Amino acid sequence: MNDDSRSRTPSRRTLLGAMAASAAAGVPLLSAAPAEAAPGRAVDLLHVGSWTLGQVHALRFDPSDATLTSVGPVAQTGSNWMAAHPRKAVLYATGGESGGTVRAFRVDRATGALEQFGEIATQATPANGGLSYIGVDVRSKTLLAADFAAGTVVSVPIGGDGGPGAVVSRVQDTGSGPHPRQTGPHAHHVVIDPSGRFALVPDLGADRVFVHRFDRATQTLSDGPSAYATAPGSGPRRVVFHPSGRIVYLLNELTADIQALRWSPEDGVLTHLQHLSTDAPGHTGTTSAAELAISRDGRFVYTSNRGENTLVVFSTDRATGLLTLVQRIPCAGLTPWSFSFHPSGKWLFVANQASSTVNLFGVDPRSGQLTDTGTSVPVPRPACITFSRP
Repeated sequence: MNDDSRSRTPSRRTLLGAMAASAAAGVPLLSAAPAEAAPGRAVDLLHVGSWTLGQVHALRFDPSDATLTSVGPVAQTGSNWMAAHPRKAVLYATGGESGGTVRAFRVDRATGALEQFGEIATQATPANGGLSYIGVDVRSKTLLAADFAAGTVVSVPIGGDGGPGAVVSRVQDTGSGPHPRQTGPHAHHVVIDPSGRFALVPDLGADRVFVHRFDRATQTLSDGPSAYATAPGSGPRRVVFHPSGRIVYLLNELTADIQALRWSPEDGVLTHLQHLSTDAPGHTGTTSAAELAISRDGRFVYTSNRGENTLVVFSTDRATGLLTLVQRIPCAGLTPWSFSFHPSGKWLFVANQASSTVNLFGVDPRSGQLTDTGTSVPVPRPACITFSRP
């Protein structure tokens, strides 16, 4: 790609100043026209949430030539975490506000603009809000939300128009840990297992992966049979299932390590198999891991390390599921809060929160290794990235 197609990263002060000036002048929120694509060329629409800034930005990505173009801010709403409806042009967003608010937006695929049409408070007591994750269970058409502040997980039916219904169930985590951030339970993620009978909830505050029961027919969560205990002070943050359905990978935020666990779908029990650090040997200073994902074929596991500003790649053993380090590469920015794979699996988009950039990496499907393309787009404090095919 030619150098002139890459965006220089302005300072955060410059970005925020420009945004404030635009709002004061009454400039439309959709600040740029969508990138034009050649006839017949598929261009992807990305939405990027901004940490605590109350905005959503849109980007266009042309996979044919790896061109990444900013559309600009397209909504004023809390967007610490977002999730896209798997089949409809609908986006769900939460800003971590009190009450655990989730808002639903219709996506204009031509322009990237968002129009709100639904809203729900997931907590009965507003003071207990603060969602850290929202996701969709496709088969049961259920929105699942993890509340960091309250230490709870809720389930919400999704209507025919993609809008959220009323909360139908809520489960409460319990526990604490030795770290100053672990004074109580802090649910950070929720994933339904391949059988559809259990929900796994890594809880940063309790040093547990809670296993709750899930009924897809009623879309309800209930207390489960067990919880997997991690080392004190580890701070569980993310889990992913291997496509085999028998292995779970767990990423701990506070200790920046990853574990391979055996999963028993018959009784919902997790058993420790392996423990590896995502830090480089001899690491000193801040320790913090953030994002976790697995390749579609299950051969590679990807993590982000905020303490070292790196992306770390592991290969998986086909027979045992155990991990082997493949690569540790700079994230091309500061504080890789999250990342998202392109639906093709050939590209990785990294939300570098502290440097206010979204950076593009190529993915080698044979080796699993990442390559920094040098392409980045400025987005104020990016926290998460979702996709919508126009």
